[in-house]
Amino acid sequence: MKIEETLAQEFGLKQTYAQNIISLLDEGCTIPFIARYRKEMHGSCDDQVLREFADRLKYLRNLAEEKEKVQRVITEQGKWTDELEKALENARTMTEVEDIYRPYKPKRKTRASIAIANGLEGLADILQSQKKDVNILEKAAEYISDKVASVSDAIAGAKDIVSERISDDADLRKVLREILWDKAFLSCTLLDGENKLTYEGYDGFKQEVKKLPSHRILAINRGEKEKCLKVTTEINRELMLKEIRFAFKKDNPSTNDLMEEVVQDCYDRLLFPALEREMRSQLTDNACEQAIKMFELNLKPLLMEAPLKNNIILGLDPAYRTGCKIAVIDKNGDVLATTVIYPTPPQSKTEESIEKLKALIEKYNVDVVSIGNGTASKEAEIFVAELIKHLSRPVSYAVVSEAGASVYSASKLGAEEFPDYDVSLRSAVSIARRLQDPLAELIKIDVKSIGVGQYQHDMPQNRLTEVLTGVVEDCVNSVGVDLNTASPSLLSYVSGLSMPVAKNITLYRAKIKGFKQRQQLKNVPKLGPKAFEQCAGFLRIPNGENILDNTGVHPEAYEAAEKLLKMFSLSDEDVKKGDLGLEGLVKLKGEENVAKQIGVGVPTLKDIVSELSKPGRDIRESMPKHVLRSDVITMEDLKEGMIFTGTVRNVVDFGAFVDIGVHQDGLVHISQICDQFIRHPSEVLKVGQVVDVKVLSVDLNKKRISLTMKGIEKE
Repeated sequence: MKIEETLAQEFGLKQTYAQNIISLLDEGCTIPFIARYRKEMHGSCDDQVLREFADRLKYLRNLAEEKEKVQRVITEQGKWTDELEKALENARTMTEVEDIYRPYKPKRKTRASIAIANGLEGLADILQSQKKDVNILEKAAEYISDKVASVSDAIAGAKDIVSERISDDADLRKVLREILWDKAFLSCTLLDGENKLTYEGYDGFKQEVKKLPSHRILAINRGEKEKCLKVTTEINRELMLKEIRFAFKKDNPSTNDLMEEVVQDCYDRLLFPALEREMRSQLTDNACEQAIKMFELNLKPLLMEAPLKNNIILGLDPAYRTGCKIAVIDKNGDVLATTVIYPTPPQSKTEESIEKLKALIEKYNVDVVSIGNGTASKEAEIFVAELIKHLSRPVSYAVVSEAGASVYSASKLGAEEFPDYDVSLRSAVSIARRLQDPLAELIKIDVKSIGVGQYQHDMPQNRLTEVLTGVVEDCVNSVGVDLNTASPSLLSYVSGLSMPVAKNITLYRAKIKGFKQRQQLKNVPKLGPKAFEQCAGFLRIPNGENILDNTGVHPEAYEAAEKLLKMFSLSDEDVKKGDLGLEGLVKLKGEENVAKQIGVGVPTLKDIVSELSKPGRDIRESMPKHVLRSDVITMEDLKEGMIFTGTVRNVVDFGAFVDIGVHQDGLVHISQICDQFIRHPSEVLKVGQVVDVKVLSVDLNKKRISLTMKGIEKE
C-alpha cells in the first residue's frame, strides 16, 4: 500500500486530500498556513490533525527507507528470498523490520560467532535438525580441531549457535513479545539512595505492565536512575519456555536434554533480557509521548490566556534577602519605572515599602499588581494585600507563574532587550508583561521551562522542543501578530519567518517608520515570495491603508473579499464599524453560489466573512480571564468545606492543580473532578480555566491541599 493510501485510511481522509497535504508539506508550507489558507485542499483539517499527519508521514517514510536498506543488505549477502520479501512488505513497524533483519545483521563478537569461526556451524545444523537416526556425540567428535579441544566444547559451541538462531527468529520474538506485554508485572523495591524518601510509596509496588499509567512509569524510571528503586520485570518463565519448545524442540531422546539446555539458555541469556529492555524502552517512549501530549494540552491554553489590555501594571518579583524587584509598565508594555523594596524578611521594611509603592502607583495610575509565584511569593502577596488598604485608587493583584522568568532574564534575548537592567529587574518586567500579554511574553522563554507538565527533564528533548514549538506556532498564528509592534521573538514564530528574517522586518520597520500595507513586506531583505505567501495572512496592520491588512484575509484572497463587499454594496467604512450582518446575507444568497461568484471555495468564503465581520479582533478575549484579588488568605486559614474560585495551573494524568490564592496549589484528584466517569482530567479541565473548588483536607506539614469540584453549592 502506498504511503498516501495508508495515511488516508488512518486519518479517515479522501486519498486526494492526503496527497495534497503531502505535496504542501514537501513544498515547504507550514502547518499554520496549510490549516488556515488551504482548507479546500485537505477538507478543513485543523492544525493538530495536520501535525499528527506530518509526524506519521515522517515515520512511514523512515520505515520505507529502513525496509529498502534491509532488502539491500540481505540481497548483498545473497540471502534474499520471496518469503523475506513478503514478510518485509507486511511489516508495519520498525520493530517488525528489525526482527526480520536481525539474523542477517552484522553482529558484534558473540559466543555464537566465535563458535561459527571455530567451524561448528555444521554441528549446529545437525543439533537443530534433531534427527532420530543421528548420534550427536559421535558427530561432535568429528569437529574436534586445534580450535575445539573436546566433544563437550564442540557441543557447547553448537548449542550457542542454535541458541542465537532461535533468539533471532522473528515469529517467536513476536509471540513472546505479546505474552510479555499482556502478562508481565513491574515490581519495585526501595533502595537506600540519597532521595529514598521521595520514592517510599513505591516500596513493594507491583502492577501489570499493560495497566501502568505514564506518570508512574516516569517516576519509576527516575527512582531507578537515582538508585533509589530496584525495578524487576516478572513473567511466568515456564509459559515463555513452553512457546520456545513448541516452535523449536522435537521429541528425540538423543537430543532432548541438549535442546532443553538450548531453550533455557536462549531464553535466560538472550531472549528475555532483550525483550525486557525493548519493553522498558517502549514503555518509556509511550510514557514520554503521553507526557509530551500533556505539555502540549497545557501549554496552549496558558499561551492563549486573555491578555489584560489597557491596564498599567506593576510587576513584583518576590525575594527575601535581596529585596523585591519592581517594574511598572504602560499599556504597550514599555517600562515606566523600576525600583527595589524590602518588605520581606530579613529586612522587613514594610512601612517604607508601602510608601515607596504608593508613590509609584499614584504617579503612574497603576491598575493591577502582578506578583511572581516563586520564593517569598506568599509574604509578597500578604504585603500587597496590606498595601491595597492604604491606596486611594482601586487596585487589584494577581499571582502569575514565574516559571522560566529567570531563564529569560539571564538569556541573550533578555540582555538584548534590557541591556541596562540587571537580571532580577528583567524578571520583574517579564512578570508584569505575563499578565498584560501572556503570549507575547511567554514565547521569549524556552518552552520547556514554562512549567506546565511533569518530568520535562526526562523527556527526549528534541521531540519535546519540536512538539511545544509547534504549539507556540499554532497559538501565535491563530491570534495574529501586529506587524508594527511585534518583537523579533514573536515574529520568528509567524508562519514562514526565521529569526534572521524577523530581525530584518524590525530593522526595515524602523527605517520606513512603520508598515502601511502588507505588500511592503516584499521589500524586506531575505523575505522572498514563498516566505511572503506563508506569513502575510498572519501579520496585522491596524490603521493601515487597506482595511483587509488588519484581518486574517490572505492577500491572495483580497480580490475575492472586495468582490464580496461589492456584491452586498458594503464599503471599507462599513467594515470598520463592524456588525455587517454579512453572514446572514451570504446564507440568503447561498454559500456555494456566493463562493463560486467570487472565485473561492466555501471554507475560504466562511473565513473571509468571519474576518470582515470583526476586523482586528483578538480571539483570546473569549478565553478565561485572570482572577484578580484584593485580599489574601494563608494555608493556615483553610478549613475543610471552604469554597473558592481558583485557576487551573497544571493538568496531569492523575488530576489537576488549582491556584486558590494561598501560594500552594491544591490538587483535584481525577476522582474529584466530576460525577461522571472520565478517562483523563483533560476531558474536563484545561490550564487557565476558572473553576469553583471545595477544600477536602489540608496537610500543613507536607504542604498539601486536597480539593474537590463535586457537590459545590454556592450561595
